[in-house]
Amino acid sequence: MATQEKVDLLKDNKKEYAATAKPALIEMGPAVYLSIEGRGAPGGRAFSDAIGALYGVAFTVKMARKFAGKQDYAVSKLEALWPNMNWDDAMPDKEQWTWQLMIRTPKFVTQKDVSQAIETLMKRGSEKGAGAQRVELSSLNEELCVQALHVGAYENEGKTMATMRAFAERQGLRIAGAHHEIYLSDPRRVEAAKLKTILRAPVRKAEG
Repeated sequence: MATQEKVDLLKDNKKEYAATAKPALIEMGPAVYLSIEGRGAPGGRAFSDAIGALYGVAFTVKMARKFAGKQDYAVSKLEALWPNMNWDDAMPDKEQWTWQLMIRTPKFVTQKDVSQAIETLMKRGSEKGAGAQRVELSSLNEELCVQALHVGAYENEGKTMATMRAFAERQGLRIAGAHHEIYLSDPRRVEAAKLKTILRAPVRKAEG
């Protein structure tokens, strides 16, 4: 039996993950994610623990499928939705920020796969096991979006976001959904000035 080629969602959907400093419109299709929601400052304990739990489930699902002889795949980059980044007003205190951390996952991954992975982590008694119970399999369909590449510290995203909003307005569109970030760089290994992050936001036709 021929070995199935390893699935890589970033390569298979490369048009959705292509971005430059110049904003552009992109049509997103439905996607499946492992996700975990929470509140707190980026980089804080709650945020870091959630990332650990999310990746714990992601790699446990992957390895369980691989050992069972099922379709293998690459675990995707970390992404996040930031619902209270509304693009217009001053941001609330970082400790009050809410977020949904996500890892895009092949559609052939089932709820049973996820439940078994969570059970495995809980049996191990690790810190990841405690948070793993909050990890869910969810779907997202953002449809038409404006997207751009931000290079630099996360705290300096405001200028890129303003450029994206101005671009959307010139197209007769308005921001109409949660601020979405795709992290191409690992902040533990890359200095802040060189971090690369795709910024994305759903847009809809402006009223009037």
